[in-house]
Amino acid sequence: MSSQLTSGIAPDRLSNDELAQNFSDLHSPLQPHEVKVAADRCYFCHDAPCVTACPTDIDIPLFIRQISTGTSEAAAKTIFDMNILGGMCARVCPTEELCEQACVREISEGKPVEIGRLQRHATDTLMAQQVHPYSRATSTGKTVAVVGGGPAGLSCAHRLAMLGTNVVIYDARPKIGGLNEYGIAAYKSTNEFAAKEIEWLLAIGGITVENNKALGKNINLDDLVKDFDAVFLGVGLGGVNALDIASSEKSGVSDAVAFIETLRQTTDLSTLPIGRNVVVVGGGMTAVDAAVQSKLLGSEQVTIAYRRGREAMSASRYEQDLAAKHGVKLMFNVQPKMLHGNGAVTALELEYTANKNGKLEPTGETLHVAADQVFTAIGQTLKTNGDLKLEGRKIAVNGVGRTSRDGVWAGGDCASSGDDLTVTAVAEGRDAAMDIHKTFIKGA
Repeated sequence: MSSQLTSGIAPDRLSNDELAQNFSDLHSPLQPHEVKVAADRCYFCHDAPCVTACPTDIDIPLFIRQISTGTSEAAAKTIFDMNILGGMCARVCPTEELCEQACVREISEGKPVEIGRLQRHATDTLMAQQVHPYSRATSTGKTVAVVGGGPAGLSCAHRLAMLGTNVVIYDARPKIGGLNEYGIAAYKSTNEFAAKEIEWLLAIGGITVENNKALGKNINLDDLVKDFDAVFLGVGLGGVNALDIASSEKSGVSDAVAFIETLRQTTDLSTLPIGRNVVVVGGGMTAVDAAVQSKLLGSEQVTIAYRRGREAMSASRYEQDLAAKHGVKLMFNVQPKMLHGNGAVTALELEYTANKNGKLEPTGETLHVAADQVFTAIGQTLKTNGDLKLEGRKIAVNGVGRTSRDGVWAGGDCASSGDDLTVTAVAEGRDAAMDIHKTFIKGA
């Protein structure tokens, strides 16, 4: 067995018991008494600011009141009416920046109602009954292609199926789920919850899944537009940005997205090799997830290197603190300059940065950080867009997801309206589905 002190990139740094403990549920479910206490703290505000802060517009005071009156199943229905992936969102949504930050209790006491954990309680309660709370409407006679089985695509597909339309989901991977299956830290979604949630969602009926079908490879937009009554693109961001520095070709350097994906699909974590000294370059959620999970796998030293200041980091302060709690060192105002090592990376040379007249510039001062493994988390890019109009580097859409091409909608991370959050992707998929349905009704 290796140890935390084993040099280089090695598997089996921790025992199976240690790994099981490290990758257990980040937030354990509320116990019955805790549910009652948490629900009783809600003021049930009129025009509640938490609802305004929720991208899916869940009636939060209503579902908490339903929990407090002992009708958690009804609470779950209130949640699912607006967010069919409410179970996953309860686990991964940055509530500390959204609904809980807006909570009146947070403003007055510095301790919000635990909205996320109450949402998990409600959705888990209903899903545990292994029943689907929705039935399909009368058939519209229409069929829609949904490209991408991530949160946006799943949300769109379910809403259309519920409204009576048949849906075919095409996904480039062997499993559907998108980031919920491949890109979320393992300690946030345990016990194969992503797969179980999808199985539950598909129970609505009317949805066919075709895996290993990628836009621009196995399928193309022209054929889809011809063969289906509408097309929804939820293809995400399939590309990753690479380091543009000297000697970036050294072994031991890889992108954090691939690392997280491999980890999520590994059944025996003891077999997953990890470096003794790991450096993650980036400042978003992917960087934090990669860094924390490196530490949980047994890395001795893990560092996040971010080129700007703490306040500019896209990962929330909660996530930053979570990383620090797990022993990750956060370095700000440093950017990669050079990789060192003979074939395999042994150190990353960083250069300090400073904001000068609103522009980030290197200072000339450098330092070396030991690194036998470097993960890059410096942004993802749109891999294919079906020759649609772009806004920035994403597919241009209006408020309901319509693209520059008639009959084609888009949502989630690939769309210009998105903010790369699961909960936002769900809202965009839902709203696009409603708009698609309206076009069917008008055309009837």
